[in-house]
Formats: sequence, C-alpha cells, structure tokens
Amino acid sequence: MDLYSQKNGLDIPLLIKHLKRNNLAGYLVQDKDELLELLRRLIADGTTVGCGDSVTLEQTGVFEDLRKRDVSFLDKYDPSLTRGGKREIYLKNFSADTFITGANAITMDGKIFNIDGNGSRVAPMLYGPEQVIVVAGTNKITEDVEAAVKRTRQIAAPLDAKRLNKSTPCAALGRCIDCGHRERICNDFVLITGQFIKDRIKVILVNEELGY
Repeated sequence: MDLYSQKNGLDIPLLIKHLKRNNLAGYLVQDKDELLELLRRLIADGTTVGCGDSVTLEQTGVFEDLRKRDVSFLDKYDPSLTRGGKREIYLKNFSADTFITGANAITMDGKIFNIDGNGSRVAPMLYGPEQVIVVAGTNKITEDVEAAVKRTRQIAAPLDAKRLNKSTPCAALGRCIDCGHRERICNDFVLITGQFIKDRIKVILVNEELGY
C-alpha cells in the first residue's frame, strides 16, 4: 500500500477487489503522468470519445491530451458550441466508443455515486458507450453510500455550484440546505452498484486529492 493510502487509512487493494466483485475494473495510478499513460492504453486511436463535466479531468490534463490525440473527441467545452450543438454532443455520447468522466464518490465496497443537474453526465455511464472510464482522486473514496451522499451534497455540490456561477443557496453558504431553487444542480442521484458487462466501467483512482 502506498504512502497516501497509509496516511489516510485507505485500503486501495481491497476497494479494487470490491470493484472487481461488482464487475467493474479498478486501477490505481500515482499521478497525472501515470494516468495519461494508462488512458493511452485504454483508449485506442481512431475511436470516438465523449466526456462528462469534470474538474478532475481538467486538473490532470486529460481533456487537453484527448484534443491532441488521433481520436474523435466530442468536446463539450468547445467555445463555439451553441446550446443545440451541445445537446447534439450529449446525444452522440451514447454511441461513443469511450465515455470518460469523474465521480463524486467511490465507496469502499466498490460502488460509484454521482449527483447530476441535467443527467448528461450520468446517463451515458448507465447505458450506451462500449467503455466508460471514471477517474477520481483518492479524496473521493468514502466508507459507504451514506457517506458518499453526504460528501457530495455538503462538499462537492456547493463547490460545483459556485464554480458554475449558480445563484443557489449552497453556492453562498458552502453547504446544502436541500433547496428548491430553479438553478439547483442536485437533481439526479445515481448509484452504480455493478454491471452486466464485465469491465465495461473502469475506475481509475489517482493517488492525489483532485476535484471536489
């Protein structure tokens, strides 16, 4: 077990074992360079790659690397996209060879938890792309589902709402009050507990604190 995991009391090998039990593949990399190297092996040239909104993928340079690669990258961050163009990309994500995204939490028993605003990030995770790759810092690991929900609502969602310049109460307060605001981003609560297709979803844990 590595130093970060030891320091934070994380049994990463056990978590990866639980992912495998749930028909999910699990990997641990130490830093951005190892992450990009692994992604170049998992994502073949000439394929189509979609993505979900992710601070982690921005921080680690994944989006920038995909823009340089010989892949058809469905880049939702293209500044020239209209609202209709972005929706078209969201629909194309379902037929992508690979969909790559982050996660709000990964539980120690090998489950993936996310809260989404309009469903465009979680929907392709559930169905469509042949391969889904989830990248998360080890700060996203929680003991169980209850802790995953609490972490997402009280830590991740307020920070994300602030990043997106939302006028929700959480953006100002820094905590969730279960609001009914029109700009609320906590609309879809999705827990992935397993898959029919073995290793369709691959979880890559980066041994750093990343994202929210």
